[in-house]
Amino acid sequence: MNLLVIPWDVNPEIFRIGSFAIRWYGLLFASGFLFGYIIMHRIFKNESLKDASLDRLTIYMAIGVIAGARLGHCLFYEPGYYLSHPGEILKIWHGGLASHGAAVGILLAIWFFVRKEKKDYTWAIDRIAIVVALAGFFIRMGNLMNSEIYGVETTLPWGFVFLRNGETVPKHPTQIYEALSYLLIFILLYRIYWKNKGEHIQGTLISLAMTLIFVARFFIEFLKEDQVEFEQGMALNMGQLLSIPFIIAGCIWFFYSIKNKKRAIINR
Repeated sequence: MNLLVIPWDVNPEIFRIGSFAIRWYGLLFASGFLFGYIIMHRIFKNESLKDASLDRLTIYMAIGVIAGARLGHCLFYEPGYYLSHPGEILKIWHGGLASHGAAVGILLAIWFFVRKEKKDYTWAIDRIAIVVALAGFFIRMGNLMNSEIYGVETTLPWGFVFLRNGETVPKHPTQIYEALSYLLIFILLYRIYWKNKGEHIQGTLISLAMTLIFVARFFIEFLKEDQVEFEQGMALNMGQLLSIPFIIAGCIWFFYSIKNKKRAIINR
């Protein structure tokens, strides 16, 4: 084996007691919500908003992310199987979550939240965009711990040999590529928010998040192995095809926001 490559054989389970197991993926997934809540709490405090409203927002987000990600995987990647076995859709512990579905779930969850709370949609989704980028970082690191969603063979010195999956040659650690991309996007959005203490141009955070996250996803997909059989031979895989509408919508939303120049008004 090439000494420059990285042998990867991490157990996806942290520990197990009988049939109960704590997995790295679940811990990292939960970490995304935890740190997201901490950041949103700081934002709400900056804008003199009540914790009870943030708690309700967190519940809406959790439902939107999990339901959207699960349905996205089932309907985008394996519709034949899950439509024939609808009961399997509920078995999230068997794996199968799609970030594009999660994005749709978030957009819908925020829509329901603002209708209930009588708040501005763009105000809410701009702030959620910050923590969504950070959550993407944690989720992709969870994929790394699961030895899943990695890339094609590479000769680069940082190639990972995913031994747990029976791999014998180094592959692109695309989970890390995506995780670092999302972390940088989070830092950018976070800095934009705090530069003007929340009084930025409305719509710029969510539009930047949509554009940058899915542009990164689109190009990194070229390095990934096919996730499902029907992607073989496709010029663009399912992940790339699903990314294009988000990129287009993000660009349009960004230029529309810049043209309007409507700034968020913060009551302190």
